[in-house]
Amino acid sequence: MLDDVTNSATTENTGSAFSELTSSELDRVVERAHAALGGKQNDDGHWVFELEADATIPAEYVLLEHFLDRIDQPLEDKIGVYLRRIQGEHGGWPLYHDGDFNISATVKAYYALKCIGDDINAPHMQRARQAVLDHGGAERTNVFTRFQLALFGEVPWHGTPVMPVELMLLPRSAFFSVWNMSYWSRTVIAPLLVLAALRPVAVNPRGVHVQELFVTPPDQVKDWIRGPYRSKWGHAFKVLDQVLRPVVKLIPQKVHEKAIKASVDFIEPRLNGIDGLGAIYPAMANTVMMYRAMGVPDSDPRANTAWESVRALLVDHGDEVYCQPCVSPIWDTGLAGHAMMEAGSGPDPIARKETEEKMAKAAEWLRDRQILDVKGDWAINRPDLEPGGWAFQYRNDYYPDVDDTAVVGMLLHRQNDPANDEAIERARKWIVGMQSTNGGWGAFDVDNDKELLNHIPFSDHGALLDPPTADVTARCVSFLAQLGHAEDRPVIECALEYLRGDQEKDGSWFGRWGTNYIYGTWSVLCALNAAGVSHDDPMVVRAVEWLRSVQRPDGGWGEGCESYEDGPRGQYKESLPSQTAWAVLGMMAVGRRDDPAVVRGIAWLSKQQGENGEWEEDPYNAVGFPKVFYLKYHGYRQFFPLLAVSRYRNLKSSNSGEVSYGF
Repeated sequence: MLDDVTNSATTENTGSAFSELTSSELDRVVERAHAALGGKQNDDGHWVFELEADATIPAEYVLLEHFLDRIDQPLEDKIGVYLRRIQGEHGGWPLYHDGDFNISATVKAYYALKCIGDDINAPHMQRARQAVLDHGGAERTNVFTRFQLALFGEVPWHGTPVMPVELMLLPRSAFFSVWNMSYWSRTVIAPLLVLAALRPVAVNPRGVHVQELFVTPPDQVKDWIRGPYRSKWGHAFKVLDQVLRPVVKLIPQKVHEKAIKASVDFIEPRLNGIDGLGAIYPAMANTVMMYRAMGVPDSDPRANTAWESVRALLVDHGDEVYCQPCVSPIWDTGLAGHAMMEAGSGPDPIARKETEEKMAKAAEWLRDRQILDVKGDWAINRPDLEPGGWAFQYRNDYYPDVDDTAVVGMLLHRQNDPANDEAIERARKWIVGMQSTNGGWGAFDVDNDKELLNHIPFSDHGALLDPPTADVTARCVSFLAQLGHAEDRPVIECALEYLRGDQEKDGSWFGRWGTNYIYGTWSVLCALNAAGVSHDDPMVVRAVEWLRSVQRPDGGWGEGCESYEDGPRGQYKESLPSQTAWAVLGMMAVGRRDDPAVVRGIAWLSKQQGENGEWEEDPYNAVGFPKVFYLKYHGYRQFFPLLAVSRYRNLKSSNSGEVSYGF
């Protein structure tokens, strides 16, 4: 397979399918896509697209309604339509489009459908149940699923790892402190620890249970913790888990109550209004259940707002509904803005004027959401650093991230509007201050890299941390290099050394937040160009050769989420708009505008565009946690092809092979 891809990519094809587009053809592609994306801008200036995950979030939402006895049957019926539609041919539910069976997603989806009212003898339920049993039963689900089952009394609490609420009392210096965990872990764990301490039982008004999904009755399961073990430390922590179980029972009640109060004291300043704790579904749902377990009335403003924040994540398509894990307006606006500006910088004066007006509104909206007066959790490690970042969601002031900040900062800088100057400078200083010791950047925290924590039983998902990654580091380098401040050069050089050392043997870079090696490689190539690294640098040459090697015979590129699961890198069964755009953008960034691979990639994108100016893409294109949680950004199929074709057109029309922006 790889040999075929390599041969097709390195052999020049002179057929009409790969003919270089004329300037008028390029203009037509850009104009249609520019109009389509521009038409989706909201009146206040921002863009936001759906952010879809797998079956687990909508299933958990159904279970949340049954936990609380706040059942909205018409709504749940629509969620049922969605869940049935995405069931896999293997009988269960995958973690991404057309993916393999996943036992945890399947157990949750089955339980949700049973709560909705599906007959367990219906063919789709029979197939799901048999698939679960064939894979070892519900006792083999992951930690978060077992916590969910424990809340419904389906498994005993000793089926979950020891996570005493007293963790909330540990100082930053303690190894197991929540301050050593990622932002998403911190916000999910804080209310979950209270739930584990109080051990409430779901109201479950219809008395729905799923004991038929267990191979071994839960009260007879002798070993709930079976890995995955990533090293000998996993086995050691399992022993520690067993030792701690009787010890936890000896903790004085006053200490226990103090720890619960510490959890609540952590949560309530971060409730974040209608945007919710951490602005992510698991933390928000756990908060709703925590308040119920504590006896807080649903009418209490805290509990009511927490509930409404969860409801705000629902997406209603009329005949079906699903629940998003979060929303992405800052990210979507930043990416849409870059594509719009690239497309609007062409020869058409009307398009230029229209783009300037749209981007002025977008910039105003973005400036209003820069976080300037809240020192979030990141300040634990950088107490003297002034805030200046952007979050991913509408509001999430405690948790800005450097990736969003860099993308928005580059966009505002590109506008060359003095109104943006202060926002850009605050963002620059904040990003410089957020660099980790090894030269890279994590998304939300500094030096959040105590890898040993990923070996505890609770962390079977392996994503308890937020260490530096190549894609986020690349974005920060691109931003700082685009600004061009001389005093930032040592920061950039340190980051370049990190990126050089993080390159894979095949020449690619891992994509932590986008699928996957194509995304990571594109990100880094843009940064290397912006930072002035020679296009003939061996690191650049190896990356370009890798991209050429994985180009598909039809001229496009594709990569599946399987690449996070030891599958082939940079490969998929079909070409995809987002991955094709990333590949050609990466190659153009390092002076390969006229490379036959780029010409063929642009031709493929042009051919795939619909009459409405849009591209279609079903596979997932991003990741929350590799091997555990994947994402589909519905806007990616629009942003990146438009950006790629527009850039190609602009480079051709200006007779320049040089990309002057970091993104």
